[in-house]
Amino acid sequence: MRTESAKSEEVQRRWFVVDAAGQPVGRLASRIASVLLGKHSPMFTRHADAGDFVIVVNVEQLKFTGTKPETKFYYRHSGFPGGVRTRSAKALLTEKPERVLELAVRGMLPKTTVGRQMATKLKVYRGGTHPHAAQKPEPFTY
Repeated sequence: MRTESAKSEEVQRRWFVVDAAGQPVGRLASRIASVLLGKHSPMFTRHADAGDFVIVVNVEQLKFTGTKPETKFYYRHSGFPGGVRTRSAKALLTEKPERVLELAVRGMLPKTTVGRQMATKLKVYRGGTHPHAAQKPEPFTY
């Protein structure tokens, strides 16, 4: 018996749509990362991009649990001395809710070239509509 290894160009990619309304950020991000990695598929191969596309709608209705809106901070640095910029989770969720979910999912993907390629298959939108109707996305049940 031989073990077949999936190749990125041979994988049949599917499209899933996820409604983020009322979902906790971390739990939703872990499920999305699992689909982007391809762990839900029997053809999962760790070194190849065998995941599917994920469309997330209603991101502005995401929620944090507990005291995370006030105590969780997102940091970025300009590269210059004293150039650190800090923003609370509550502020980032009101200004750029797409960025909150993208950062959470990206942190759960591999920090390699394949991981960056997987992150491009995540499409995040504020409202309930998306421009990917031609791909016939299936509702994702988690």
